[in-house]
Formats: sequence, structure tokens, C-alpha cells
Amino acid sequence: MPPEKRPTRPLHGRNWQNFFGQVLRDTGQVAIIDGDKKELITIVPTGFATHILRSSATGRYFMAIGRDGRASLIDLWMNPPQVVAESKPCLDARSIESSKFKGYEDKYAVVGCYWPPPMVVLDGLTLEPLKMVSTISYTKGAGELVTEARVAAIVASHFNPEWMVNLKESGQTWLVDYSQLDRKGRPMPITMIDTELFLHDEGWALKRYFIVAANAVNKLIVIDTKTREFAAEVEAGVRPHPGRGSNWEHPTYGPVWATGNIGSPEVTVVGVDPEKHPQYAWKVVKRIALPYTRNLFIKTHPSSPWVIVDFPMSPSPQAAASLCAIDKRTLEVAKCWEVPGAQELKARMVHPEFNKGGTEIWVSAWGSKDTPTFIVVYDALTLKEKARITGDWVRTPTGKFNVYNTAYDIY
Repeated sequence: MPPEKRPTRPLHGRNWQNFFGQVLRDTGQVAIIDGDKKELITIVPTGFATHILRSSATGRYFMAIGRDGRASLIDLWMNPPQVVAESKPCLDARSIESSKFKGYEDKYAVVGCYWPPPMVVLDGLTLEPLKMVSTISYTKGAGELVTEARVAAIVASHFNPEWMVNLKESGQTWLVDYSQLDRKGRPMPITMIDTELFLHDEGWALKRYFIVAANAVNKLIVIDTKTREFAAEVEAGVRPHPGRGSNWEHPTYGPVWATGNIGSPEVTVVGVDPEKHPQYAWKVVKRIALPYTRNLFIKTHPSSPWVIVDFPMSPSPQAAASLCAIDKRTLEVAKCWEVPGAQELKARMVHPEFNKGGTEIWVSAWGSKDTPTFIVVYDALTLKEKARITGDWVRTPTGKFNVYNTAYDIY
């Protein structure tokens, strides 16, 4: 649908900033759920095995990227929301992001491909490819030639009109400047920073420090996006997998950021404020012991006292069906519980996500395609179950993304 034919205001009376986009992984669909009413609004077709959803800068659009390389733009102002643009810039992909710097909101998008290995810059409203850049590179800029340098995580800087693009196998983070793409010749300067091998998931600390997990070498790499410099390297646990990580203010350590680890039963908490708390900056201030390994996602919200972790990759059915809550002040596990009904459905609880106000925690029961499961909603203070979203459509639910929190990097 051409941008000029799209609505100029929301065509429904719903609180669209509190919508959730729920990935239905093996059906190649995304469900749009009203976060206030906890009811299904619509289901839209997307790429197969959708990996993530990213909100555009304004939050109006969800961008989906499938492991079949298909990118979809979902307009949340339509009644009901629907896909208004799509393209297939790769054969396999796992990352997508919009331009978020002031003056460039929703103007561009970028897709990180696993195969073939380029990054592809798209028009943010039509998904028309504008620039394709091969990521065939050299290990840390001067080593062996890497012909399969896959693009892992991508985020949009808050300080400059650029994206942080991570090359997994070559161990580089590229700072990609999109501010000149509308000029003749579409110039696109790229600053290459040699970081570490096997870059994977990432997140923001203080919306300034970009932290990415080099998970095969058990490290966290920090880049200061204000100065555009390599800032630090931190030893994490075994195979850190932050998703986007979690941020909160600790009474002693100041601002901290945390990651879970797939290969070790711990949450690694790192100090992240070199200006006001330099004694803790880029140091592990606490390794919080967990009862299980194979954590995949960790999430919190400023309005909640808890950090929530899952264990969907655990070989133990009990662990995979369980969640834990960490007290943000004591940095201790306060409660772990098995979600009723998950084991019976052979489901793994995955990807906690808060609603816009931080009053609820939503978690998916990831089961088989043949059997419907559920999405459970908890009170973000008491941790008591408030609701379950069920239906024949709830099949292989994995990641879910709140519009407001995703658009404004609240985690």
C-alpha cells in the first residue's frame, strides 16, 4: 500500500502503543494483541520463523524479519493492522532496524542477512532496497578472509544518524551513517571498529553504551556511541545471550545492565556509568546464581522491582517450564516457579515482556505447531497470574514485543 494511501491517524480507538506483536514462529505469522483488553486483534502473514519484531521510531509500524529473509512492515494504525509493504532482501536473515535519529524517523530500515552475507538498506516506508553492502570481510579487519560474515544484531544510535551493525564471524562492529542516502550517488560512510569474534545479541545501557555479546568467547563488548569509540571488554558467563539485556538503577552500583548466559547458571550484572560511578564501570558487580542453565531472555521495567529470566533451552522439562524473579535491590533470586500447564503441553516458557506501564509481565508457552498453548500474564509487583490468552491460533508463540517499550528501548 503506497504511503500516501495509508491513514493519517489511527482508524481504531485502541491504545495502539500498548499493542503486543506476538511471533507465531512456525506458522509464519504475527498476532497483534490489544495489551489493555488482552484480546486478539488480528493475525498477519510474515516471513517463516520470524526472528524479531522491531518498532519503527514513531512506533506506528512493526517491522518483522523472517529466517527466510522476508521483511514485512505492519501498519498498526489500520483497522485492523495489516502488512503494507514487504520485500525479500536475503535468503536468511535475523535482524531489522529502522532509522531513529531526529529528522530521520521511519525514513530508512536496514536488514542484516545471514545468507548471502550483506546488509541491505531499505526505504523505511516501502521496504524498497536502496543500498546493498557485502559483509565479506577480514577477521578483525586484518586476519583471514571471511566469506560468510553474517550480520547479527543491529540497533539505531540515539546520538548520531547511524546504525550499529555487527558482523558475527569477522568480529567487527560497523557504524553505518545513513544521513547522506538522499544525496546523489547515495553515499553511506561506514566506520569499522574491530571488536571480538562471534558477536550475537545486544542491548543499550543508558541509551548511550552499546553492549554486544561475543558469546562464543564469553565476553561483552562495549561501544560508546556518543564518542563512537571502543569503550570496554567485560568477561561474562558461559555463552552470554542477553536478548537486549536489562537496565536498572542499583542503590550501590548506580546504573547497571545484565545478561543471562546459556551455558552457565548465572546472571551477569555489570556497572555501566563511568561518569558518576567510575569505580564500578565495566566491572561485573554481581554474578547471580540461578537454579538452571540455558537462560535465553532477561527483562525488566522501571516500574517493576523484578528482573525476570526464562530457561527455554534447558533439557529439563521442569526448568524449561519455569521462570525466576530477581530482586533488583538485593541482586538475589527472590522466587522461582513452574508455570502450571506448561509441562503438560510440552511447552517452554520464553521471552518475558512488560506492558507499556510496566504493570504486567507477558510470557509465551512455546510448544509444537500441532498443539495450541497460551500466553500467561503476571502482575509485575506481586508476580501473581492475572490472565491467560488462549485460542486455537496460539501456536508456537515465541518472542512478543510491546510497541512502546520496543520503540523507546525500555528493557
